Amino acid sequence: MGATQGMFAKLFFRLGGHTTANPWVELDNVRDVTLSLEAGEADVTTRANDGWRATLPGLRDGDLEFEMMWLPGDAGFEAIRNAFLSSGPIGLAAMDRAGSSGEGPIATYSITNFTRSEPLEEGITVSVTAKIREFGNWSTSGVT
Repeated sequence: MGATQGMFAKLFFRLGGHTTANPWVELDNVRDVTLSLEAGEADVTTRANDGWRATLPGLRDGDLEFEMMWLPGDAGFEAIRNAFLSSGPIGLAAMDRAGSSGEGPIATYSITNFTRSEPLEEGITVSVTAKIREFGNWSTSGVT
């Protein structure tokens, strides 16, 4: 399989979190989505390591950062804004492609950044940061 362009990736939201009965809805008012997954480090070095530090992965973090056009009235925009203003949960699924072959994390997130930018010669945008609140799973079959 060849490389996949970012424009074919999909971001979905689910009101209330990833485990609710609400439908998954495509969040199509986004651009430049970045998924960051990291693990902390646990130092497990002992004298038996012959002078080499030994490290194991620790707790994981997962962040989604993306930009949206400022579109009050758009269902996705309203869902993200309301999750930020209420400190409420929102389900997000970042898939690398549409359909049942999409791959990526499905989780409940907290919106921790909602920054509006008003450039003189561009449309108003909002930069969003979402951090994993409850991990669901890594899907290899899209969202259902």
